[in-house]
Formats: sequence, C-alpha cells, structure tokens
Amino acid sequence: MSQLNRRHFLVTGLAAGAAAAIPATAASADPDPAAETAQAPASRGLSTDPFTLGVACGDPDHEGFVLWTRLAQNPLAEDGFGGMPQRPFTVQWQVYADERGRRVVRSGVSVAAPEWGHSVHVEVDRLSSDREYWYRFRVGPYVSPMGRARTAPHPLSHGALTMAFVSCAQYEHGWFTSYRRLAEEHPDLILHLGDYQYEYTKDTYTIPGGNVRDHEGPETETLANYRQRHAQYKADPDLQAAHAAAPWLVVWDDHELDNNWADEVPEKPEVPQPDFLARRAAAFRAYYENMPLRRTSIPRGIDMQLYRRIRWGRTATFHMMDTRQYRDDQGCGDGYRDCPAALDPARSITGAAQEAWLIDGFHRSRAQWDILGQQVFFAQRDNNAGPARITSMDAWDGYVASRRRITQGWMDAQVRNPVVLTGDVHAHWAGDLKLDYDDPTGPTVGSELVASSITTGGDGADSDPATHPYLTINPHLKFYNNQRGYVLTKIERDLLTADFKVVPQVHEPGAEAYTRATFVVEDRVPGVRQTYLRPLDPAIGARKQVTVEDTVRLETERP
Repeated sequence: MSQLNRRHFLVTGLAAGAAAAIPATAASADPDPAAETAQAPASRGLSTDPFTLGVACGDPDHEGFVLWTRLAQNPLAEDGFGGMPQRPFTVQWQVYADERGRRVVRSGVSVAAPEWGHSVHVEVDRLSSDREYWYRFRVGPYVSPMGRARTAPHPLSHGALTMAFVSCAQYEHGWFTSYRRLAEEHPDLILHLGDYQYEYTKDTYTIPGGNVRDHEGPETETLANYRQRHAQYKADPDLQAAHAAAPWLVVWDDHELDNNWADEVPEKPEVPQPDFLARRAAAFRAYYENMPLRRTSIPRGIDMQLYRRIRWGRTATFHMMDTRQYRDDQGCGDGYRDCPAALDPARSITGAAQEAWLIDGFHRSRAQWDILGQQVFFAQRDNNAGPARITSMDAWDGYVASRRRITQGWMDAQVRNPVVLTGDVHAHWAGDLKLDYDDPTGPTVGSELVASSITTGGDGADSDPATHPYLTINPHLKFYNNQRGYVLTKIERDLLTADFKVVPQVHEPGAEAYTRATFVVEDRVPGVRQTYLRPLDPAIGARKQVTVEDTVRLETERP
C-alpha cells in the first residue's frame, strides 16, 4: 500500500473518531458477542505489521458480505498463535465506495481474540446491491492491504456474472501462479471447491524432480498444526492477491482435515487414530478462523455448518455443498473398484438432511442457473472398457443411489439449468450429466465443469483430449486436460461460457495463463458444447499418450 493511502486511512479513521468511539455499525461474528471492544488495547505488544496473512471477503448477498483478516506477526510460529501476545486486540475496519479509500460508507471495530487465532469476521450489511466496494483494517499504527468486495444484485434482478472456480493447491508442488492470474481477471466471485491446504508433513508426497518448496511443521493433527499450515498458505502473495481481488465462496474437501476422510472415519481406519475426532474439531476450528465465513459456520465441536446458498439475483443460485462431513464411509476402500456397495440405496454422500435441503432448494429456486459448488466428480467415470464398472469409490460413483436421487430431484423440480462444479481430480474436465449412465443414448439432464488443480501434481502435461481413454469409455465426457489452472465463467441469462485456463508450468513462478478450451451451456439446453480448442503442439502430443493408469495416479497425488 502506498504511503498516501496509509495516511488517508489514518485521517479518515480520526475523522470517524477514536477506536473506542467508532460505532460498531455491523455485526461481528466474534464467538463471544458480549466482548467489549473498548477492553481490547489497540496495539500494545505489536512490534511488527500483524497483517501478514492479507485480507479476504466472502459470502456476498445483495446487502453486504463478510470481511476477514487474521493477525499474525510471525505466521509460522509453531504454537499456532502467529507470534501474537495472548490477549485480544481491537481492530478497526472500513468499507469504501471507491478504490482509493476516499469515501467511507461503513466502519466499525471488531475484536481479534487469541481463542480464535486472532481472526476477525465482520458481517457488513445495509450496502447498495450490485456494486463494488473496497475495504481494509487497522490496528494501532498498522494498516492492512486493500481488498475488493462486491454485493450481489437485488433478488429480483438479473445481471451478468463473471465467476471463477478453483481447487487443490498443494504448496509443495508448485508456485501459486494461477491464483495471481485469476486475480488479474477481476472476477465478480471466486469459488474454492476444496483442498485449500494439505495436511502432509514435508515430502510425504513428492513430484518427479522433487518438490518446489516445503511444508513447515509435522502432519497437521492439532489446532496449532492447522493454524500454522493455514498461515503458511495465507502468507503466499499470489493467494493473497486472489483473496483481495473478489469475494470468495469456500467449501472444503478432504485435505483440510485428512486425505479421503468420511464423516467420523479417517483415511486409514485400520491404523489406530484414537484422537481423530479431536483432530477433526481442530481442523474445523482452524478452517473457520482462516476463511471469510459467516457466524452460521462457527464450528461446534466436531460439527460445522458449511452447506449453504448464495443467490446472485435471478441470474444464479449457488448451492454450496459438503460431501465429506455427512457421507458414509467409502465402499471397498478408497480407490477404483467394481464394488457392490456403491449401488447400495441406503448409502449417501450428502447425508439425509443435506439431501433434503438441496432438493427443497431446487423446488424453491427461481434462478436462471442452479449451480452446485461441490467437491468430487459427479458424472460416472468408468475406467474399464469391459463389462466391469471400475470407478472411484471416493467420488459420486461410490454413491450411485445418492447421485440418482439428487439428479431426479432437479428433474422433478424442473430446474431450468442445472450445472455441477467440481474440483478434486487435478485435471480439467467437461461433460454431460445423465440420469442413467448405462444408457448412453438417454437424455442429457445437466452439465458438469471440473477445475484442474492450482499446483497439485506439479506441472502436468498437455495432450489431445480426444485420445483420452475415459472419453471413449464414457461418451458423456467431452474434455480432459492435465495442466494446472482454473476455470473462468461468464454467466448470462441465455448462456454460460466456461474458459478452461491453464499455465504451462508451476515449478517456477510467473508463467502466463492461456485458454486451452472453451465450452458453453445454452439456456434450457442441458449439456456442454465446445466452441474453442487451442491447437496442440505436435511435439507435446507425440511425447506421451495419457493412460488410465496415469489418470488414476495423478488424481491420488502419488507420483
């Protein structure tokens, strides 16, 4: 931030009054609402800038959004307290109508308490709909970077939306270049679909050629471990740029806790982990502390309410889902199997309550586009050309009846345009959704777009998507690419356009992004249609043909 902007913040802060006198004009999601802000000294004990983890905004509606920051003088401190004194701090916040911070439209104070990792969650309301805002924080003489926020359109209005979605950022496997390129796109909204951070200790899984950088600390199991790991990720400047660029909608997948966890079952239940529920509670608490979430998501022990809806006027309703916390354990293990348990109608990936909530939302929706923001592959992906159906037990293929109920639910509700967004598998995919995947000639009833990883798996490689064996075995799948990147969408009344963005490498920083392919979904025409495919470099295509074994290996992080 320039000295001019820092000085202006101090001037506007004084104009509004001293910290204790600034009216708390928006509710703060501090876990103890009775905390007296005047009792928290402003900066005593701070010797360096505590805004090392940046700022963030999330969960916008037509009147406001959540603002987030977390104070940390030493982000990588092993005790998880970020080098902060063990007492609360008063934090001022301001929201501006202009990027230079000249017009303050909302301001207040919140408390950063040590019990919650000195995080701040402010729910700002009573703003104008469908417009940009900017915000920042101050504690004592220290001023945070500026962030950009945005409110959604009025519930009865339409408006085009530029939305990007991402997943799977393994810090060790590369530089977060795609976050930087995403920030430069200036989207209205960013969805993170899980694996925001990884739990492994240094070099647990290495990529060919070796990892680019290292995790600090042991495998995350305690609250201090998870706080330290989140801080290491949040300190990355490319990730900070993406958070400051637009509001985020976040949901977790597995690595925020433990690879392939399922409800109260760890990845390897055969290996005793008597403290797994305590580990789960620690991971949930740290996740809330480090994300721009509303008070409705404050964790209660081992439980956390993460599935929720965000409406973007009449244009889109985002049904943000949780496919980890309530699922039955994977059938026949976590890998690819031909597994009878996958067909058991009693098994669920969402749990009964979330399933009912989702289907009820389909019936109530009046949006042009109903978008499911969720974690794991939704469409069937059989990797066997013979009679056996060999699919991933960790994805919706491991919960076939659950998938069919959700699909039937949006069909019964006559959802206008159902679109499923997915992460997890470290590759770009696009495909059509069916009610019955055993009948390839049956009607298409929805669309699925899948984002590659930010870094997980390392650089990856380009290939001709038409030659991938999955696309032959599963004709409803239309696109595959194993480079790192993100998906940038433009959502309009009559058309959803998805650009599959990639970077050529992540083992060094600074690569430029380009569009590998573009797909569109037309209003009331379920399924994806390709409108652009970047020509493949013949030298790249000739080097290596992608196989089923490659795809499975790359999805599971094993080099």
